[in-house]
Amino acid sequence: MKRNIFLLFTLIFLLAAATASFAQQLQGEGQLGEAKAPVSMEQATEQVPQAVSKEEETADLTLTLEECVNMGLKRNPTIIAARKQLMASESSVESQRGQFGAGMKLKYGYTHSGDQPRSGDMPTDYQDKWGLGINVSQPIFMGFELLSKFQKTKLQREQSDASLYNAELILIRNIQEAFLTLLQGRMEVKSNQDSVARLKSQLDVIQAFYQVGLRPRVDVLQAEVELATAEQDMLKASNSVASRVARLNTLLNLPLEKKVNYSGELTYLPFSMTLDQCIVKADKDRPDLRIAMKAIKISEEDVTISESSFYPKLTADFNYNSAGGDPSVSKNRYNYKNRSDSWDVGANVNWDFFNWGATYYDVQRASDNVDKIKAEYDNTRLEASYEIKDQLLSLKASADRIGVGRKSVEAGREGYRMAMARYQAQVSTNNEVLNAQSRLSASEAQLIEALADYQVALARLFVAMGTKNPSLTTN
Repeated sequence: MKRNIFLLFTLIFLLAAATASFAQQLQGEGQLGEAKAPVSMEQATEQVPQAVSKEEETADLTLTLEECVNMGLKRNPTIIAARKQLMASESSVESQRGQFGAGMKLKYGYTHSGDQPRSGDMPTDYQDKWGLGINVSQPIFMGFELLSKFQKTKLQREQSDASLYNAELILIRNIQEAFLTLLQGRMEVKSNQDSVARLKSQLDVIQAFYQVGLRPRVDVLQAEVELATAEQDMLKASNSVASRVARLNTLLNLPLEKKVNYSGELTYLPFSMTLDQCIVKADKDRPDLRIAMKAIKISEEDVTISESSFYPKLTADFNYNSAGGDPSVSKNRYNYKNRSDSWDVGANVNWDFFNWGATYYDVQRASDNVDKIKAEYDNTRLEASYEIKDQLLSLKASADRIGVGRKSVEAGREGYRMAMARYQAQVSTNNEVLNAQSRLSASEAQLIEALADYQVALARLFVAMGTKNPSLTTN
């Protein structure tokens, strides 16, 4: 008799403890039978909070999404490399500009002849001779080659500038996706922690019933298996968060083990632009379209450069020469009045007027290359339009999934609460509670995924339009 009374009090105590623990998990969800207003789209993220570790909370560096993007644009090596490429392109422009001016060549040397030059018995030049020569050549007409090369380098500089912008957009997208998936991982950890807490509470109740002979041992074993599975899922989610933190640190050029509190939330941000508005903006701002357009103009300059071989080349030249028997080349006893120097000025025309069709076919090659690059530009523009359409569809689908997901979470929590109440009242089975717990966890996972997919699609959409949006705002 005493043993039965002891077991009865033990059962009552365990049921009270489990009920209190369960009530804490569902705090704020209302009492039994109490109706709740639906959660708004903007409040959907509050249904599944994040799990932030103590190390992150106490980290000496806290970064928001916008701060991460700005840091990455300053520190990431790919951006530094793109900036150096732009600087190299600017130097190329200045180098090609110098080709318009007169070039100066200097020649100085020594020559030893096997025999002293003679005319009859009279020597006519030094056997050991020193010489100095200076040539100044000014290009006058080079068949438009110099002008086209200069225009080409300017276009290449503009192309490098667009490539830098493109690299920045790609980095922004990568940082934003890494940041958003990190937030998603934290929410998944929190959801798994809640799932473990619910299963522990259920296991306590089942063990209490089993100890007084009201439930079979198989129910305890089943609950233990479900709890172990949930704990494994929680460990996987925690490891995934650590991996995503390392990825974000890499993009920001921070040490892998650097403790950073990445602060943010997965929120619903309404987007109102239409497909046509997005495409118009992309035509204006997308760097890959600007790069492709510059490539067309560069290829057209290549045609002009190839055609320059059809024309004669005209230069103005000035030559100064001095020769003598010593390194100073200051006098020459074999010249008139011992003068060592002479000079001349003139104009020269060089024309390669026949080369068996080499120039003709080179021009044809350059012209065909223009058509090829134009076709590639058209394809790039089509792909850009498709990318925008695809991200808009993803955005809409994710928004719809958020609405469905928040209702699913509400229903899942209510279903789990009712299943627990029925089980404690001995009018349902353990399977019913475990199924309700599984449905609640699945609905939370679906809502988390929908929130993350929405913001990732939003980030990709802004990049597809060629727009920098570090903070990922839509207003």
